[in-house]
Amino acid sequence: MKVLLINASPRKDGNTYVALSEAARVLQEEGFDTGFFHIGSQPVRGCAACGACARDNNLRCAFDDDITNRLIEAAQTADAFIFGTPTYFGQPNGALLAVLQRALYAARPVFAFKPVASVVVARRGGATAALQTMNMPFQMCNMPVATSQYWNIVYGAAKGEARLDAEGLQTMRTMAHNLAWLMRSLAAEPHYDIDSEPHQRTNFIR
Repeated sequence: MKVLLINASPRKDGNTYVALSEAARVLQEEGFDTGFFHIGSQPVRGCAACGACARDNNLRCAFDDDITNRLIEAAQTADAFIFGTPTYFGQPNGALLAVLQRALYAARPVFAFKPVASVVVARRGGATAALQTMNMPFQMCNMPVATSQYWNIVYGAAKGEARLDAEGLQTMRTMAHNLAWLMRSLAAEPHYDIDSEPHQRTNFIR
């Protein structure tokens, strides 16, 4: 089984990478394949609410001029995900949110029922708010969220400083072990299908 680790920091080998790498090392020791996907620093689109992806139903965003569809393609061969982001103004990287919203909306079946974990890196404050923001779309897409002994947060400002956060790195290792346990538990029931009810929407304004 393969875990795809998505690095949403524009700095490819910065503190977010340090946190993700600690988790990847544990997963490799547990016998899982790992792969990294870097969001990068090129411009990305926000969702234009055009509805083309829903009409076409081809598991792709209608706009193919940034990395969103490449993330969807990489996700198709993954069994679980770890999304890592720096904290900007108490929020995840805006580029990640734009890509994630489009990818999940256009290709929800690619992600649904696959375990996921969020990792947030911060200099000081805002990390818990960013972590909550990260987890909300996963909870809407039937993705089991892997937790740890503490919130999945690592602290560091200067490049590589996250390596000094002993508790944060331990949190990453525990999270990785928990993700491995969750994947194995789900794999033990490979033919179990959830009988989902038709989606009902309640709008209170008529």
